[in-house]
Amino acid sequence: MFFAKKKDLIGIDIGSTSVKLVKLKEAKGDYEIESVGIVSLPSEAIVDNTLMDSSAVVDALRRLFDGLGISDLKDAASSVSGNSVIIRKITLPAMSSEELEDEIQWEAEQYIPFDINDVNIDFQMLEPDENDPSRMYVLLVASKKDIVNDYQSVFAEAGLKLVLVDVDVFAVQNAFEMNYEIDPEEVCALVNIGANTMNLNVVKGGVSLFTRDVQMGGGLYTEEVQKKLAISSEDAEKKKVSANVSSPSDLLESIARINDTISLEIRRSLDFYNSNATGGRISKVFLSGGGCKTFNLIEAVGARLNFPVEILNPFRHLKFDEKKFEKGFLDEIAPIMTVAVGLASRRLGDK
Repeated sequence: MFFAKKKDLIGIDIGSTSVKLVKLKEAKGDYEIESVGIVSLPSEAIVDNTLMDSSAVVDALRRLFDGLGISDLKDAASSVSGNSVIIRKITLPAMSSEELEDEIQWEAEQYIPFDINDVNIDFQMLEPDENDPSRMYVLLVASKKDIVNDYQSVFAEAGLKLVLVDVDVFAVQNAFEMNYEIDPEEVCALVNIGANTMNLNVVKGGVSLFTRDVQMGGGLYTEEVQKKLAISSEDAEKKKVSANVSSPSDLLESIARINDTISLEIRRSLDFYNSNATGGRISKVFLSGGGCKTFNLIEAVGARLNFPVEILNPFRHLKFDEKKFEKGFLDEIAPIMTVAVGLASRRLGDK
């Protein structure tokens, strides 16, 4: 969103534990999957959405491109989230987009808790204020320049060009809108559970009504299992991923405890939205991210919220060559690839 020729881009999601890549091509109004890939990152390479081990990320990017044989396209889209990103829905006097371009820097200073010179700013004009037609809603997004600059440097070192930077919650929303029929009156919550950060986005008719980033995620399971079973983090990660109804009771108890913690946080965040909702109450939740695959999490969230919960499949309506990709493989990795799919749908020059 912070950089703006419509041109294909490769979507690259740099997460706390891995780098995910998706390359799409448009085919008769639809998208077709050309490449997908995942490379793990060493622990502590990314901490609190900050690049701590740039060389490890550079190596992962090179391995992805080399392993997938991608040489014809080096322009990439990536995304940021967490404390370095501020998203606000604000009201301003009604004006044209040209006027807002001139005014936004000054208006943003009132809503951003950083030095205005230290952030990149973007905005999207929304609908008029229904209670006062002389005013309008604007979605304001700001990200710290040093985070974006770090990403640009890493991509450049890997021989790539970072030409567009989005925000995780909006990348997930893009993936959702590509793959699901949108009821203009239905309010849905999109919850992306990464290793260390959970992104929430409440949407209605293609418009974001509420966003929140929470510093918790799938890493909580690994920590709990490691502590409970007195094993290494690597072994805890394996047990977490493979857990099923036949797993030992102490493992299932650990997972159930974190399921409840995450479910409760989702409930609190969505209750906060509902308590102030002007766009309608939430009727359905879609989960994505690696954390959503944890045993019994969907059931735990559904029980806590008492309305439908399902996993968001970012490949649901995408075409693919069955000789190149096995459907089972795509189904298995789908939740992990949601942000990367949303990024790959972007084009240079998009607003």
